[in-house]
Amino acid sequence: MPGDGIGTEVVPEGLKVLTRAVELSGEPVEFEFGQFEASARRWHETGETITDAELEDLRSYDAIYFGACGDPSVPSGVLERGIILKMRFGLDHAVNLRPSKLFAGNPSPLANPGEIDFVVVREGTEGSYTGQGGNMRVDTPAEVATEVSVNTWFGIERTVRFAFEKAMTRRRKLTWVHKNNVMVHAGHLWRRVVESVAPEYPDVAVNYEHADACTMYLVNDPSRYDVIVTDNLFGDILTDLAAAVTGGIGLAASGNLNVSGTGPSLFEPIHGSAPDIAGQQKADPTAAILSASLMAESLGLPVVAKAIQGAVEADLAERDGLGARSTAQIGDAIAARLG
Repeated sequence: MPGDGIGTEVVPEGLKVLTRAVELSGEPVEFEFGQFEASARRWHETGETITDAELEDLRSYDAIYFGACGDPSVPSGVLERGIILKMRFGLDHAVNLRPSKLFAGNPSPLANPGEIDFVVVREGTEGSYTGQGGNMRVDTPAEVATEVSVNTWFGIERTVRFAFEKAMTRRRKLTWVHKNNVMVHAGHLWRRVVESVAPEYPDVAVNYEHADACTMYLVNDPSRYDVIVTDNLFGDILTDLAAAVTGGIGLAASGNLNVSGTGPSLFEPIHGSAPDIAGQQKADPTAAILSASLMAESLGLPVVAKAIQGAVEADLAERDGLGARSTAQIGDAIAARLG
């Protein structure tokens, strides 16, 4: 699902690297690809984003590989709600997973960043993004707008449990983030869920941070983190900051995960559609390629995922001396490093 703008350029490079990595791995895997048009082009031509029938068709796939969403010629929110949020809620993408790693050779805006390697586990279907709320007395001095944050034990628990499982595969440190000093209802529901699940994972060290404190630590001490788990709104903010301190959103991969196994998960770079450079082969496909690595891991292909990440790291480490390269040239170079 290439989507808009540079999505149509970076997705082919990710597929190129993914298929090459599978070929070299010796895994008995054969891909069957289906292409879905979800873009500004389609909306202009038909008024459609994703239909209910297409959403049902997507359920038959093992994963969705997405490029980018957004175009200035379409009113704000039309594509985002009609494509991304429709899939997120329709396919129950309960967890947004965002790795944050500072690769060798890739500069950080921080003077002394240290070693940065953590993941953010963000709840994906609740919080302030559920569309609950509204406006009263519109366009009057007495207008009122509400945006209701919806939080359930079920939604929080599956996110928290996923985060603990992820911590068990890493350095066994989990930080949960909220603002329970002022958001006492949602914040303390999160606290009680974490406290309920934590005894099942006695080897994982758990600590709590207010969201505003976490933003400071991400700047002055990012190496303290291993796994961060938080709600939808705070996660949206923290993941962009995490991308910034590790070299920018141009290298940031993500997965929107169906953790219950009832539908496919979606994997995408977070850099957006970049319409100003679309069609010029100027886009860096690295984030899309790293998203393909996440997808391979989700599909039960850890050897493939590790090979792709290793090829990306090798390419990034030598970029200073390689000069300007096109989107396809970067994809070719990373594919060649696989062997």
